[in-house]
Order: sequence, then structure tokens, then C-alpha cells
Amino acid sequence: MNKALTLYELNSLVRETIEVSLTHEYWVEAELSEVREVRGHCYMQLVQFDEMHDGFFGGHQQKTPIAQAPAKCWKSQWMLIRPHFERVTGQHLHAGMKVMMKVYAQFHENYGFSWIVTDMDPAYTMGDMARKRLEIVRQLKENGVFDLNKELPLPMFAQRIAVVSSAGAAGYGDFVKQLEENEYGFRFHIQLFPAVMQGEQVEESVIAALDAINQNLSEYDCVVIIRGGGAVADLSGFDTLALAENVANFPLPVITGIGHERDECVLDTVSHTRVKTPTAAAAFLINHLKVVADEIQECQRVIVNAVNHKMDIERMRLIRLSEHLPALFSLVKMRREAMLDQLFRRMLNKAQQKADAERDRLQHMDTVMGMLVQRSMMKEMHRLAMLEQRLEAVDPKRLLCRGYSITLFQGKSVRDKSMLKPGDELETIVENGKIRSVVKE
Repeated sequence: MNKALTLYELNSLVRETIEVSLTHEYWVEAELSEVREVRGHCYMQLVQFDEMHDGFFGGHQQKTPIAQAPAKCWKSQWMLIRPHFERVTGQHLHAGMKVMMKVYAQFHENYGFSWIVTDMDPAYTMGDMARKRLEIVRQLKENGVFDLNKELPLPMFAQRIAVVSSAGAAGYGDFVKQLEENEYGFRFHIQLFPAVMQGEQVEESVIAALDAINQNLSEYDCVVIIRGGGAVADLSGFDTLALAENVANFPLPVITGIGHERDECVLDTVSHTRVKTPTAAAAFLINHLKVVADEIQECQRVIVNAVNHKMDIERMRLIRLSEHLPALFSLVKMRREAMLDQLFRRMLNKAQQKADAERDRLQHMDTVMGMLVQRSMMKEMHRLAMLEQRLEAVDPKRLLCRGYSITLFQGKSVRDKSMLKPGDELETIVENGKIRSVVKE
């Protein structure tokens, strides 16, 4: 019997064999079934499924793995690989992602076998279509228009719908039927703007439809761009910069339903709302109106309850007031009567004080007036005495006593001889009588 090897010896043999046999680095395609970071190192579980023998179990697709292996990317390398990968793809490494990576084999006696990752190709993960989408999105964000349409408010009553779709598309028919037959009885006004929804003419046709809607902008509440199913490649017409810029800058909210659940084109990313299918777009509009209707009903209920509550409060307040009114009236009456009585007494006191003050003033004025009248009389008597003396001084009789006389003609004193002519009769007054004479010359 051969001597048995220890596990360490066997693992060392495996490590030496791998180091001798697998001396190069290899590019490998695989899918990630597990990704985790620990202390800056990235640990992955690689898996390959047998696409030829996929089956269904319980209504779900079942994938059969045909190869699995662990992979590691040490911190020093991962710090270089991860930023580049995420910057190019716009995604974090996650389970379910298909990748292409450069690896070399490593076997450790204690930890077993693992592929050591030295590089990753993000272009493989993205694909040509994904790279194009990310580039358009990047340009839209740099131009500051990426979120413009998302920021528009969807009108509360979004019922006037401008639809961009192929006239004969089954998706458009489903959309119209679902809106018209909604369970709530909401009425929608739908206007179709026909457009080519696949092929090379998609961009030009859809932009033309948007321009036509823009001519009568006030007639619509929102725009719906819908398309039925189809291959992912058929969505390439919706991944153009010109069409994305038109939708991002459009002045009405744009709702898109042009792909499947797992497919998202650039137009979906810039639209106001993205749904899966045309029927989902109709359901979104119906639900939006239902939410508004529910809010209105809720507001109505709140208002009615608030009014009823307020009326109940006021009714109780009136009842309490009616119960307290007699007592309050009596109290108010007593207070008013007391106030009136107090005012009456104050008025009497004021009137008495005023009468006393006026009486004192009159007495004072009487005393003052007496003194003033007496002083005035004495002053006038003195003035009369002075006048009398002056009159006596100019009395003509005093002049007559002194030998003077007064000659009168027709009762007037004669001051100028030109007043007389021969034959005039004169009267001369002296101290002891009168003398009559006639003018001779």
C-alpha cells in the first residue's frame, strides 16, 4: 500500500502543478453570481449557464450552471479597476452582470483555488448600444436639460391627451380602449399624431409630431409616446440626441411607454414618466385622475366634517350663552346702573364745583368792577374840572370885562372889513350891554 499524502502535501502539489501549467493571464467571459467588498478587496463568484438547456419551473425560467469559480481582485488593483469600470458603464459591479476580465490562476494550500483579477473590460459589459445611450445622457446632463421635463408638474386634471404613435399599432388601440372603458367613468379627449415608431425614420417622425403638438400647446395637458413590443434593436430609433433634447425641452409633461420592462431607451430617461407599455401609460393617467378624485373627495369630507364640527361647537356655545344670558344681563344691568349712578354723582359734583367757581368769579368781578367804576368816575370828574377851568379861561365875558368887545353882523362875528358894505347894521357887545350901529363907509 502506497503512503498516503497529507492534505497540505496534496494541495501543495496542486499549487505547484497550476503554477507550472497556467503561467499566463487569460481573458474570460462570465456572469457574476455574487460580489462583495471586504477591506478594500473585491470577492466575486463567477458562473456560466448552459443557454442551450434553459428550462422553466413554476412559471420561471431556470438556468443551469455549467461552470463556477471564485475570483478575487486585491485592493491595490481594485482601486484602479473599479473607478474606471463605474465611470464607463455608469453602474456598480453587481450580481447578474456579465463581464469580461483578465485573470491568472492561484491556488493556496489553506484557501483553495481562485482566479486573481488584474483587469476588466467595461466595453464588453456595456455593449455598443449601452455606450451610445450613456454618451447621449452625459451630453444631456452637461447641457442642463436632462431633468427639465421631469420637473414639469403633471396637471391635476390631465384629460386632454396628445398621443404620438403609429395609427395602426395594436398598442395605440389598447391605450385608447383602456382610457375609454376605465372603471371610474373618467372622460379623456385623445388626439393622435401619427409617427413612425421603428426603423430609421423614428427620430424625424416623432420630432415632427411633437412640433405639430407644440403649435396648439394650450389644447393639451400632456403628451404620451407609445409603442408596442418588439426586439431591443427596434428601440435604437429612440436613442438619439436630437429626439432626447426635443422631449427634455418640451413644455408639456411627456409620458413614454415604448419598451418592455427590462428595456430602457434614452427617451425613457429624459421623459417626465416612464412606464412599461401603452396599457401601463393608460393605467397611469387613470390612476392619476383617481388620486385627484380621491383627494377632492377627501377634501370634501374634511370640509364637511370641519363645518359640522364648527357648527356643533357654535351650537353648544349658543346654548351655554342662552343659559347664562339672564344672569349676564342682570349683572351687566347692575354694573351699568352703578356706573350711571357714579357718573350722575360725578356730574353733580362737577356742576357744583363749576357753580361755586363761577360764583366766586362773579363776586370777584363785582368787587373789581366797583373799584374800577369808582376810579373811572374820579378820573372823569377830574377831567371835567380841568375842562371847566379851561372853559372859564376862554369865556368871552372875561374878555369883555377887560375892555374888549365883539362886533356881530347877522349873528356872526366880523373878522374882515370886506364882509361889510355901507348901510349894513352891526351889533356890538360890551361888558354891560349891546350897541347898534350902521356902516357909513
